[in-house]
Amino acid sequence: MKIPAFKLERFFAHYEFKAPYLLCSSDCESFSIQQLLALEEGAAEAFQRQWLGYTESTGSPDLKQAIARLYQSIKPDQVLVHAGAEEAIFIFMNVALTAGDHVIVHYPCYQSLVEIAQALGCQVTQWQTFEEEDWELDLDFLRRELKPQTKAIIINCPHNPTGYLMSRQKLEQIIEIARKGRIWLFSDEVYRGLEYRAEDRLPAACDLYERAVSLGVMSKTYGLAGLRIGWIATRNRKIYEAMAAFKDYTSICNSAPSEFLATLALGHQEKIAGRNLEIIRHNLALLNDFFAARADIFHWRPPRAGSIAFPSLNINQDVEAFCLDLVEKQGVLLLPGNYYDFGHRNFRIGFGRRNMPEALAQLAIYLDKNF
Repeated sequence: MKIPAFKLERFFAHYEFKAPYLLCSSDCESFSIQQLLALEEGAAEAFQRQWLGYTESTGSPDLKQAIARLYQSIKPDQVLVHAGAEEAIFIFMNVALTAGDHVIVHYPCYQSLVEIAQALGCQVTQWQTFEEEDWELDLDFLRRELKPQTKAIIINCPHNPTGYLMSRQKLEQIIEIARKGRIWLFSDEVYRGLEYRAEDRLPAACDLYERAVSLGVMSKTYGLAGLRIGWIATRNRKIYEAMAAFKDYTSICNSAPSEFLATLALGHQEKIAGRNLEIIRHNLALLNDFFAARADIFHWRPPRAGSIAFPSLNINQDVEAFCLDLVEKQGVLLLPGNYYDFGHRNFRIGFGRRNMPEALAQLAIYLDKNF
């Protein structure tokens, strides 16, 4: 497979560990190993006894059981653990799709949700959403764009990068459309658990639809990106077995220490997600005030869930030029929307980390100097 460079990741490779103020991080506040082990009596001693041999290719039984508890109907043997969410996306696309298939993708989106399907020779339709429509998904568009060869619908809620969260009714309607055509539904749910109101949380797609594959990861809601642990959950045995077999050609199995720590963290997932939600709520209040005071420069629609949003410039300036000038002059990193192939006005801002107020203060200094 020949595939274009991952533009967003190449951008971060250049700036992420050089810029002093990251204001576009997609993940939440992380933990040290010491902090994680302190969550449970005896965990530090157990971690020191962790055997460093190969692990089970589908994931350790304890971890799969911990992940299964995040869902309503999923059993541990319906969970397949991966080396991060990206591996799971790559494998799903490779086993579910073939050249000539048609795929509909919720857009804007993380590049791999489009790029891998295109590299496989699929026709991809972007299910475009718009800022002026509050990023709402148009079901009439979905119905119009279905083709006899439509093999998969790709959705992402809570959404990266807009913070959009659909209603349960809309999710059920999407599933009804997919079920009628026996279409795979790949549901990127990596921000699930970061809804600002618990009553807005959607059921996992895998709990509602027999041909759904739900994607989860430790990096976003739980802030544990360094563990490199992701997973899929599905009740469909065919797709599960195909993905498990393909994984033998990628990571084969996962890191034993990472699986131990992920299992530990998920045993305290409400506490960890709750802490990150407190950080998000505090930072979001600051952002609401910040953008309200600068409506002449920015257009701001508060997100509904997650730790990122996708505001836009109200000024006559290319967003990449704005972001590059900002990081060079003030050391503040924002992610231009053109790295999502989404125009030249929007940018991603992240607010899941404790030091966001410091980065925001530096952005204010830059604006006061230049506008």
